[in-house]
Amino acid sequence: MLLDAEDSQLVLVDFQERLMPAMFQGEACIANALKLAQAAQVMRVPVWGTEQNPGKLGSNPPEMKALCRQTLAKMQFSACEEGLVEWLRPEVKTKPAGNARSLPKHLQKPVAAEQVPSSIVLAGVEAHVCLLQTALDLLEDEFDVWVVTDACTSRTERNRDAAYDRLAAAGAELLTTEMVLFEWLRTAEHEHFKQVQALIK
Repeated sequence: MLLDAEDSQLVLVDFQERLMPAMFQGEACIANALKLAQAAQVMRVPVWGTEQNPGKLGSNPPEMKALCRQTLAKMQFSACEEGLVEWLRPEVKTKPAGNARSLPKHLQKPVAAEQVPSSIVLAGVEAHVCLLQTALDLLEDEFDVWVVTDACTSRTERNRDAAYDRLAAAGAELLTTEMVLFEWLRTAEHEHFKQVQALIK
């Protein structure tokens, strides 16, 4: 199964200024996350950010934050525990059935809404803590979860790789930044091919 840009949302987990210097291959991880966010912007894929205890750990880089629709400040390790799911899958409004204007709620029909993208592309730190717990909760909430392995890290390589083993066993798809970008494009004839290709060069 290939990743589809029209069915994707990107979530950038906790790339914070006081965390990143301690991360294994942290600079490369941030660089790949920014490529993902820039490509998502070009291809109209929604981008969301999270920050763990930002009062103590600082903010995500300003250039990353600027590419996000919203950034969720959280204390729980799983962003799903603090409202991420409501952003990814907004509540459907209801309207009265037929001509009735004041029917009880159980008789109201949902408004026809746009299809909410169900593929969540995740990048972030730490892979074995906040990213892992967010991903597992998203899988439980019946999202398709795609973890971008070269845009995730932990303080140690061992912890990062243990997270990937557990995520794969739980049903998440593991892929790389370039895999995401080229699957979003699908063809060299895509209108945004040159813009996205320039991010990789």
